Amino acid sequence: MKKGLLFIISGPAGSGKGTVVKELLRLHPEVKLSVSMTTRNPRPGEVHGVNYYYTTKKDFKRRIKNKEFLEHAAYNGNFYGTLISEVKGRLESGEDVILEIEVQGAMKVKAVFPEATFIMLTPPDAKILESRLRGRGTEKEKDIIKRLKRAKEEILLLPNYDYSVINEDNAAEKCAELVYSIMQKEHFVADYIDGRVQELTEADAPHVVAAVSHSTKYTKSIIKKFR
Repeated sequence: MKKGLLFIISGPAGSGKGTVVKELLRLHPEVKLSVSMTTRNPRPGEVHGVNYYYTTKKDFKRRIKNKEFLEHAAYNGNFYGTLISEVKGRLESGEDVILEIEVQGAMKVKAVFPEATFIMLTPPDAKILESRLRGRGTEKEKDIIKRLKRAKEEILLLPNYDYSVINEDNAAEKCAELVYSIMQKEHFVADYIDGRVQELTEADAPHVVAAVSHSTKYTKSIIKKFR
């Protein structure tokens, strides 16, 4: 049976990755999201088992001890992790798996699954990043400053990713479609390597062109906007 592909979508706080992934799932219902586990409290509108599996720090630490996570990370006083059982089962059954995780966690997955496709979403620049974080209205000033510093540090890790996609304001749908193009391109490459396709078809071409235009060859110009 043809195995599924693993896609890692991550980005700093303020990148809008949650909104983009939500649009991706709406536009392409066949795409499935792996649900991560976290110890942070649910935000308004979030649902247990849909956005995250919410748990206590005591339970999370027990799972770490039992080696139940593919990756886990501490972020702003809370834990986030990806359950191995959530990922392996889907890949083996032929489903693609999307992990929407923090940058720190993505780097840990890369050490275990280097064949996965890594996509970083970024805001257009540092000014818009700060505006988005302040616009949430849910955090104290010291926490905003901490997140800004952390976000700039994480964007420096962009060269470790296969693709970068800038998420402009009010353009989540466009960004989601670009991510989908990357997914389609990676499927074409996998099928070509395995001999399932012999040449690029007219239907494949737009996806390949869109994906290549967002490869990380432009990382230096993106990183420069956050210094």
